[in-house]
Amino acid sequence: MSETTAPAPGLHPEYHLSSSALLQNVVIGLSDGLTVPFALAAGLSGAVAATGSGLVITAGLAEIVAGSIAMGLGGYLAGRTEVEHYAAELARERREVQEVPHIERAEVAELLAEMGLSPETAARATAELTADPEQWVKFMMKYELGLETPDPQQAPKSAFTISLAYAVGGLVPLSAYFFTDTPAQGLAWSAGITLVCLLFFGFFKARLTGQPAVAGAVRMAVVGALAAAAAFGVARAVTGG
Repeated sequence: MSETTAPAPGLHPEYHLSSSALLQNVVIGLSDGLTVPFALAAGLSGAVAATGSGLVITAGLAEIVAGSIAMGLGGYLAGRTEVEHYAAELARERREVQEVPHIERAEVAELLAEMGLSPETAARATAELTADPEQWVKFMMKYELGLETPDPQQAPKSAFTISLAYAVGGLVPLSAYFFTDTPAQGLAWSAGITLVCLLFFGFFKARLTGQPAVAGAVRMAVVGALAAAAAFGVARAVTGG
């Protein structure tokens, strides 16, 4: 996930996060996978406390399947939207470079001036950049619009990664119900297992993204606990338990 840039002699090593899209998709899938099925199982445990764990398991598995498909589809559509948006903006930028080059040159000069170049240097740089239409368009896409060229294969990659991460995360809280006799027992074990996983996941997620690790772990665990407590409380209130 991370890589080290070899330093020149006398310079310090630099650490940069790589594979950010993969990390983001794993985080999205695992975050929802750990919390949503956990909350559902907790809510059902409150509603069917007097029966066995079969209903909780069945409903939990159904939710994981449906949630994985829905999350994967959402990731796919987001990836396709990014590609289509970039293509539309690229076509528009190319058209503007051809139709109103004087306006686009002025925008290049303004961007370079904002970067701290002197008027003379900005003028020379503008002339060189705008001499090549493709480089001109790439510069405008990156520095005017803030858009990077998207990976055309990112949509199916995101769909698969998010779906798999959601399913893996969802099986964690549900696993306790396979080995317990009652929903109450399953909920107790599920809560312990899930909260530990949320703490570890939040810790490493924060470390990878450069955030305070302990705060990230606590925040992730609190979100999951609140979601489960709310679902459990609502279910008990509705059923009069």
